[in-house]
Amino acid sequence: MRILAALALSAAILVPMAHAQSETAPDPGDWPRYARDLGSTRYSPLKEITPSNVSKLKQAWSFRLRPEGGGSIVSSTTPIVISNILYMPLGNAVVALEADSGKEIWRHPVTGGLARRTVSYWAGDKDHPARIYYCTGKTIWAINAKTGAVETSFGTNGSIELDVSYGSPPTIYKNVLIVGANTAEMQRGESGDTRAFDAITGKKIWTFHNVPQPGEVGHETWLDDGWKNRSGTNVWIWYMSIDPKTNTLFMTVGGPSANYDGTDRPGANLFGNSIVAVDPETGKYKWHFQTIHHDLWDSDLPAPPVLLDVKVNGKIIPALAETGKPGLMYILDRNTGKPVFGVDEKPVAKADVPGEWYSPTQPIPVKPQGLVRNTWTPDDIVSAADTNEAHVNACKALLASYGGTFFNAGPFTPFFLHEPGGPVKASINLPNNGGSNWGGSAADPTTGFVYINTSEGGSIGFTEKRKDGGDYGRGTAGSKQMYDRASLSGPGAYSTFQASYKDANGKTVSLPCIKPPWGRLIAVNANTGDIAWESRLGLSLDLPEGKQKTGRNNTFGGPIVTAGGLVFIGATDDRRFRAYDAKTGKEVWTATLDYSALNVPLTYRGKDGRQYVAVIAAGSSFGGPAARGPDGKPLNNESLISFALPK
Repeated sequence: MRILAALALSAAILVPMAHAQSETAPDPGDWPRYARDLGSTRYSPLKEITPSNVSKLKQAWSFRLRPEGGGSIVSSTTPIVISNILYMPLGNAVVALEADSGKEIWRHPVTGGLARRTVSYWAGDKDHPARIYYCTGKTIWAINAKTGAVETSFGTNGSIELDVSYGSPPTIYKNVLIVGANTAEMQRGESGDTRAFDAITGKKIWTFHNVPQPGEVGHETWLDDGWKNRSGTNVWIWYMSIDPKTNTLFMTVGGPSANYDGTDRPGANLFGNSIVAVDPETGKYKWHFQTIHHDLWDSDLPAPPVLLDVKVNGKIIPALAETGKPGLMYILDRNTGKPVFGVDEKPVAKADVPGEWYSPTQPIPVKPQGLVRNTWTPDDIVSAADTNEAHVNACKALLASYGGTFFNAGPFTPFFLHEPGGPVKASINLPNNGGSNWGGSAADPTTGFVYINTSEGGSIGFTEKRKDGGDYGRGTAGSKQMYDRASLSGPGAYSTFQASYKDANGKTVSLPCIKPPWGRLIAVNANTGDIAWESRLGLSLDLPEGKQKTGRNNTFGGPIVTAGGLVFIGATDDRRFRAYDAKTGKEVWTATLDYSALNVPLTYRGKDGRQYVAVIAAGSSFGGPAARGPDGKPLNNESLISFALPK
């Protein structure tokens, strides 16, 4: 039996939520969670906006995020909306707005850190008013949803201290607050365990050991005591999925640390890179499915699965669909964890790092087929017809610098050891942590379609013995790990498989060296496991107009889907916010923003009865250049922008 925290569940946890927000179905006009519902579908039943009228969509209002004089914001924020009140973190504050006007209702100042990415709503009970929870890293705060005042009865004067930092608000189910952990990337250190707290009092309820301890399921997958003091192996994403019908929480657990050196953790390393199903009220283990055995690529699972029922050969199956950085989609029976369409343990290549443990196989879904390219041949290099001669020459020069010969064995291609002064044997690994990242998926439960944005690319590099004083990044200075990632450009990172050139105006342009598309929006029919359609997502604005539709990196955002038949998505670095026909994949509306929208949008109904679609456009190092004013300087007006049809 899994060892749980000694604290028993309080009676208050069993009290059902006394509010119109149901555990199984939110109010149709609301967006009460980051992914809207507990199943993380991001599906809205609103249908006022359709493919036939979306071209009329106009900006209804905007709200400036960055205060005058500066201040921190988080570009990956997605607000929530309950009964025409919109709540969101601004970094140094949490605000409540009228959702149909953008007018500020209250502002709660944040101290002791930044409030990030989203906030969580708890509906309250007969003795406690509705609350908003936010996290500043190692502290979770509770504030009154109506006034923004601190709820001092929670924890100690309104807050609880976390033993391990978690830079995001809790996932809330009934009266339970569930949090992951933001551990450092050192192989030994803080535990990545998932924890749960009482929403009323703040008392800890349970702890789940993401690295199984002696006597627990999965402990046998850690050989040579590699489990001891192991860090990483954490749920770092800022929301989780729950099936209230079966009382099941689905956690997506990241890879164990160190990311690129597994010599001191031989074995498959559960529950690393796994979907783990537990009881959300007790933390009791139910089942798990591991997507990567012994991760050596930092290809952990970011976003949690979307939950939907599928119809396969006339039988309804309660399912989930999970995607991750390798660009593979696993469709599983969510009651058992068994693959719906099959998963093959396929042999994969091994490399030559001394003492490394290489898994002989990795799980590859039978269906759907891979959502991104994971095999490289010289024929895949970009051509002048795709971009231009200068770019092609830069890519060829990059390949030549490594000797022109590369190792690629398809999915999960390993990296070989490079000795100082010795010959270079470089690998090209695709998709280089692209695939599907923390943006995650959306699903339409009425059709069984899952919508996912993917990025394509690759990395070139090798493994080397860590050099004293070498900057390997990721907060690993002082790490005792033996090996780490490296490339000809130095320690710390595999070279991204892209090359830079100067355009006619002397501007430096960097583009991937594989043929487009470099970013796509894909619809998967989860009833059959087949890809229904795919569309290029994003423009390369530095190329001539006829070549711009290459698709772009879209790692930091994701889609939503509506009953009106539309998929809305930002995600790309070209400052566009788009709508696609959910049936055909045709792009039917585009808005150009001042900043890229590197977050998940939302849709809701205002008090005026209209359907709104909102997204945050904010500066980020991943978001491409901002629009510039007449003085040539980047605009300083990062905003939440809400769109609606004309009255």
